[in-house]
Amino acid sequence: TNGWDQVPAILARIVPPTFPDRDFEVTKFGARVGGEADCTAAFAAAIAACHEAGGGRVVVPAGVFLSGPIHLKSHVNLHLLDGATIRFTTNTAAYMPPVFTRFECIELMGYSAPIYAFEQTDIAITGKGTLDGQGEFWHRWIKQWDADIRKLVELGRRGVPVRERVFGEGFKLRPNFIQPVRCQNVLIEGVRVINSPMWTLNPVYCTNVTIRGVTVETDGPNTDGCDPDSCTDVLIKDCVFSNGDDCIAVKSGRDEDGRRVNIPCENVVIQNCIFKNGHGGVTMGSETAGGIRNVFAENCHFDSPDLDMAMRFKTNPARGGYIENIFLRNCTVKTAKYGIHITKRYGAGVTKDGDTDPAVRNIDIRNSTFGILTKGAIFVQGFSPDKIVTDVRIEGCDFQPVKNAVTITNAARIEILSCSGL
Repeated sequence: TNGWDQVPAILARIVPPTFPDRDFEVTKFGARVGGEADCTAAFAAAIAACHEAGGGRVVVPAGVFLSGPIHLKSHVNLHLLDGATIRFTTNTAAYMPPVFTRFECIELMGYSAPIYAFEQTDIAITGKGTLDGQGEFWHRWIKQWDADIRKLVELGRRGVPVRERVFGEGFKLRPNFIQPVRCQNVLIEGVRVINSPMWTLNPVYCTNVTIRGVTVETDGPNTDGCDPDSCTDVLIKDCVFSNGDDCIAVKSGRDEDGRRVNIPCENVVIQNCIFKNGHGGVTMGSETAGGIRNVFAENCHFDSPDLDMAMRFKTNPARGGYIENIFLRNCTVKTAKYGIHITKRYGAGVTKDGDTDPAVRNIDIRNSTFGILTKGAIFVQGFSPDKIVTDVRIEGCDFQPVKNAVTITNAARIEILSCSGL
């Protein structure tokens, strides 16, 4: 419980960027409303002018604007007024040339995210408008990507230099939607984000990130809501998620490539969020190679019969790293399939042995209410008798009765204290 004492210091470090009182309206740089004219050059020109002037807002007025990738620069706030929509093109050539990115937490040169930033400081996406990724076009690639993802995993396993891992036109590794990489002082606030091609909000190697009051509505394969990947000091607050995969998934690199990079995701605070459809609500993993630690979630609400697992922890012996010092409290789960689900056997056919087994330990869940759970209340599963989950404490929680309420295998020091309904 003393872990919560860290939160005030973490929040004191998470300070959203501010911007000069200067506006650069995209229509003055050639953007045309209607959703048919390509406004990519207009967005780039407005961002460049704003950046060169020392910063401010790039303002998108009401209406639909079609664009290719938007690359943010330091001190620029992309601000969508109420009624504004940026709809991103399905012309795959527009997302070239390849940029430095991570796909499922493995580094490569691949498609640009529709909104991308690399090594920038003080950037934001704000307002009441909508960002539309036209994900349906990209989702069909799920049937064609097996060879590409296997190739990328193999390149990572062999340690091939990232500049040689080029997956450009013709490959089927979909772009994540909003991806600041190696950025400091990031704010995403207020916007509605729909139809993501892949993961939706995906800060990578970032520090001081605020995601506040955002609504994510997206369906389809791998359409996670928010995936902070190897980031430090992240606040996710007052957001609503309904997704085709995990709602929030904290990550830190995958397998050999993630262990090479070896950057943890740490000091993540999640407050007052609502989770609807998805695989997991608050999720750790499965990519854990750099380590995940010091994650705090409180006052969150989980409510959908299509939510598989409210509180989800997943990894396997190939991943490496750790999941540790995770704290959840004062949450309400109205409906879900599982309340708490912890496994080190994530992934079909996982049989890898060796010295990369991730630690899963020091998880504290307390003072939460669990309503209708159709499959189970608490599920804790280590990989084998020598690759176990340890030190989980579930205290002061109320559960409605359910068949197979508690399942624990290959685990030690699992405490369930003062909980009703089990």
